[in-house]
Amino acid sequence: MTDQPLLAVRDLRTHFHTFSGTVKAVDGVSFEIGQGEVMGLVGESGGGKSVVGFSILGLIDSPGKIEAGEILLDGKNLVAASEAELRKVRGREISMVFQDPMTSLNPLHSVGRQMDEVLRLHTDLDAKARQAACVEMLESVGISRAAERLKAYPHQFSGGMRQRVVIAIALLARPRLIIADEPTTALDVTIQSQILKLMRAQIAEKGASMILITHDLAVVSEMADHITVLYCGKVVERGRTRDLINAPSHPYTRGLIDSIPDTVNRHDRLSQIPGTVPDIRNLPKGCNFRDRCPRAQALCAEVEPQLEPQHGTLSSACHFPLKPGEAA
Repeated sequence: MTDQPLLAVRDLRTHFHTFSGTVKAVDGVSFEIGQGEVMGLVGESGGGKSVVGFSILGLIDSPGKIEAGEILLDGKNLVAASEAELRKVRGREISMVFQDPMTSLNPLHSVGRQMDEVLRLHTDLDAKARQAACVEMLESVGISRAAERLKAYPHQFSGGMRQRVVIAIALLARPRLIIADEPTTALDVTIQSQILKLMRAQIAEKGASMILITHDLAVVSEMADHITVLYCGKVVERGRTRDLINAPSHPYTRGLIDSIPDTVNRHDRLSQIPGTVPDIRNLPKGCNFRDRCPRAQALCAEVEPQLEPQHGTLSSACHFPLKPGEAA
């Protein structure tokens, strides 16, 4: 690994200006990913995880706008790049596995044509070599009779099969960074394991990196080298996976971990984080999590906490962080 990270996101702010107010979907997010690393980006729905991924690829449409920050790929700022420059990056340098396979594929074109387009745009392979590469990739994601299925259209595949096709397209041009937005949502447990192993093998083989966007801490704990936790568009905790899973310092992270079903004590009542995520258009003063936090005190209502080093590799934004072994 070189001293310079493959991707560095610095103080990224992506806002959506609506008639009812400004939605600060991503509000000062920073992180780095090195060559061959996997970073888990976790949090509840609406926390800004997917918007981070769209921002990296320059896929923010009006009324959304990247208001500030840098997205550095090998030191080049993608925020300042033109649309023509971004088109060269998408698919070849950075690819994305979108969350919804129903809308990720064009229903008017065969699967083979959509896969072939990636290789035509980003490689010098001839038609025969492109077809062979498409067949090989479909087989690798568990689609049988791959050569025949290249002629099929998206509606002829089940939801899980469409998701596998989306993953195959994302991996096809051997990108250096894969942004996987809930990549196994539509798949059963057996296929989930196969797909995650495939993506991990791609990273190991090509030295690629991955941002794994998910709410599933069980998946991210197996896949990720380090984890970034988002809440209301802000980073509330980050650190190496082992440190964060074993002894989180932020009460929100502790709540996410405690909400995972216990396979040993199956009759115990499931734990949950009380309350709901606040309206991101009108966030409370101080800490955004304070109304749901069992450790909140008067200071939390007045002063917004900043990321500060905690135990191990962890940094968290909390006035009253948890110590190792301490309950929330």
